[in-house]
Amino acid sequence: MITIEKPGPADREAWETLFRAYIDFYQRTEPPAMYERAWEEFLAGSRMHARVARLDGRIVGITHFFVHANTSGPDVCYLQDLFTAPDTRGRGVARALIDAVVDWAREQGCVRVYWNTHETNATARRLYDRVAENRGFLRYQIELN
Repeated sequence: MITIEKPGPADREAWETLFRAYIDFYQRTEPPAMYERAWEEFLAGSRMHARVARLDGRIVGITHFFVHANTSGPDVCYLQDLFTAPDTRGRGVARALIDAVVDWAREQGCVRVYWNTHETNATARRLYDRVAENRGFLRYQIELN
């Protein structure tokens, strides 16, 4: 059975293993300080939030999200990161994590949950196309460092 919960101090190693795999998937390299900063934010639970998915007691998925202002209405929730252990894919872990974020965002009074993924991420997009609407927006960014 899949359970979704806030991570606790004892979950650090399992969380970081999955978060590093997520960063690797997107071919990024991050310094150790980034993992420490994120973990501290998630434990504080005030600006950035996290949930872990457990399957038979083992942490097999993570998601990170936060609320931000919205110029055209109530706040919105951005689901920034979502990753599941490769050996558990297709078992409902990602869907359970998305559902947990949606429930949390609804409780916070948000009007929507949204996220980005790479266009080549076909596996994830199959799920996303079932649970959400692709509104056709493209993402542009400017790196500042």
